[in-house]
Amino acid sequence: MFEFSEQSRQYQAQLADFMTTHIYPNEENYHQQLAAAPSRFSALPLMDELKAKAREAGLWNLFIPPSLAEFADHDGLSNFDYAPLAEQMGRVLWSPEVFNCNAPDTGNMEVFMKYGNAEQQEQWLKPLLAGEIRSSYAMTEPQVASSDATNIELRIERDGDDYVLNGRKWFITGAMYERCKIFIVMGKSDPDNASRHLQQSQILVPKGTEGLEIVRPLTTLGYDDAPIGHAELRFNNVRVPKENLLLGEGRGFEIAQGRLGPGRIHHCMRLIGAAQRSLELACERVTSRTTFGRELSTHQSVREDIAKSFAEIEMARLLVLKTCKRMDEVGAKGAMDLIAASKISVPIMIQTVIDRCMQMHGAGGLTEDYCMAEAFNYARWCRQADGPDQVHQMALGKQIIKAYTS
Repeated sequence: MFEFSEQSRQYQAQLADFMTTHIYPNEENYHQQLAAAPSRFSALPLMDELKAKAREAGLWNLFIPPSLAEFADHDGLSNFDYAPLAEQMGRVLWSPEVFNCNAPDTGNMEVFMKYGNAEQQEQWLKPLLAGEIRSSYAMTEPQVASSDATNIELRIERDGDDYVLNGRKWFITGAMYERCKIFIVMGKSDPDNASRHLQQSQILVPKGTEGLEIVRPLTTLGYDDAPIGHAELRFNNVRVPKENLLLGEGRGFEIAQGRLGPGRIHHCMRLIGAAQRSLELACERVTSRTTFGRELSTHQSVREDIAKSFAEIEMARLLVLKTCKRMDEVGAKGAMDLIAASKISVPIMIQTVIDRCMQMHGAGGLTEDYCMAEAFNYARWCRQADGPDQVHQMALGKQIIKAYTS
């Protein structure tokens, strides 16, 4: 039987109270401020107010695990103990930033914690942990199949005491946000290396560096995910000092693998929260509408959809918790099978659940009057983010076959 620690249970209660008191009542205010902002990607005063309240309440940087607790204001939370907290945050898609627990910043902070040197941590990690700046992770490229990360073509070439970057990136989350100040960029520094996994490096590029061009914001199913956003970037002879290299030349793929494992499961945690809230709203909806002289909730098809959705959310939640438990015991690398299983199963399962809940809301379910359409979009793009379903299916299938035939 799963049992959360006392620390996790306390945070769950605190977070639930914070969501009820400060987040849900401000959902409309959030969208009003976004609509009135100087640009779609401006920082919102409401977020600063809520962040101050969250930090004062001690609900800050909850994603940091015990192994990295030196960087936290708490003892660190295991993946297992963090899961129900991320689930609660996922009920309102913009709320993780309030607690400094939003993607891509959590993953980038972990990169700095694990692989950054003292100077890099002082300059970039410290303000990220304080929520003073935001960051982006630039890996995906438009001209190659980035599902195979060894395909990336952006060049990182040594020139004296500098590195020079040339290439394109797109769907770079956070790049549009006005508070984004640093990019972690993956590119090829040694394209002729016999090992395809030693050709890449990762390097830090401050926003505003000469030659770094933000080409345009991008959308997913029409959503621009403002104010964080996703962008297409162009690197035109972007020059940064050699000290900006992370870990060392040829270590880029290693860093990427260390970063993406926890990030994948964090998305799954949040998606479960989005689905759970959608189901709750659907139950309210079907008891407040009538068709053909009967309450919607009495129709067999509605009850079947509610039942299936409940069961699928429970299955997703249990798979994620089992994955978290394994990660805590053996690390992300040792839990790659369950991480892949979660990444394959949870987003598409949640997408299906939210779709049913949208249907129960009629045409309104497709609008921004409810949270479900945006949550559906989130679930759909999670099937591409951090590696598409097919890549994880291929890797997991290979691993399972080997396990049962060796």
